[in-house]
Amino acid sequence: MLRPEPKNLPPFERMRRAASSIVKLGLIQTAAAARPAANLEHTLVLVERAARAGAQIICTQELFRSPYFCQSENHENFKLAETIPGPSTAAFSQLAKKHRVVIIASLFEKRAAGVYHNTAVIIDADGALLGGYRKMHIPDDPLFHEKFYFTPGDLGFRTWATRYGKIGVLICWDQWYPEAARLTALQGAGILFYPTAIGWHPREKQKYGERQHAAWETIQRSHAIANGCYVAAVNRIGHEILPGVGGDGLEFWGQSFVAGTAGEILAQASCDQEEILIVPVDLNQVDTTRTHWPFLRDRRIDAYGNLTKRWVD
Repeated sequence: MLRPEPKNLPPFERMRRAASSIVKLGLIQTAAAARPAANLEHTLVLVERAARAGAQIICTQELFRSPYFCQSENHENFKLAETIPGPSTAAFSQLAKKHRVVIIASLFEKRAAGVYHNTAVIIDADGALLGGYRKMHIPDDPLFHEKFYFTPGDLGFRTWATRYGKIGVLICWDQWYPEAARLTALQGAGILFYPTAIGWHPREKQKYGERQHAAWETIQRSHAIANGCYVAAVNRIGHEILPGVGGDGLEFWGQSFVAGTAGEILAQASCDQEEILIVPVDLNQVDTTRTHWPFLRDRRIDAYGNLTKRWVD
């Protein structure tokens, strides 16, 4: 039974109820050191700083525990993987419970011998592991040899009702697929988080760099517009040239950002500095936007059958 909000609420109660729709997001943008243990320790420190600064839902960058090892196909790199639950989830769960924050952590998951995933775990503000999302779209580009390492996700597109709101989580290459954002938003997500590791090939930066970054930002802002939700993209920084791989490496472009429900940039980090980006968002704005821009209402679900086909002749 729906209960109407009481009339003539005291001013303090009106303020309290209005404030409850405001959630502060914390985006952890940093560079990766060589040792996984050092990266975990440093990220835990940054997450705790974000929590002390008021962040309530905190997200790491993609595969934060190591340099981006997918620059080459090397079986030794499978040793970087860990089980879920495992040491990282235990450390984040303790921190989440201590500070009553939600944490999204991107991990290299060892599911079984020969079965590995690029996985994000979602830990609620009581320290409980709510579940995980396994990256669905797996790229294979120069220096992004992810198909060698990651089994495509099999958990589907999901949402989680956390203490501070219903969220969806997708990972990096998933950013380019409007279907992924839509299917997650259709389950009620008011915020889409994208842990990310994306950057320039240094030799291509001058010619293509501005265009590549603009496309990356634009596609995610479009997800916010089309679905009337917030989008938080969390990228790494640093120029990573891996031992034994050499070459020019990858220059990660940072610029983590949060887009509002109309696609506007609410806050954005730099391209080369470690930052903790704390951004307040009003979840009531999701309802307002979806009501005034009723894209979800006007979808022609009777006409979209071909979306399940690879190509339509």
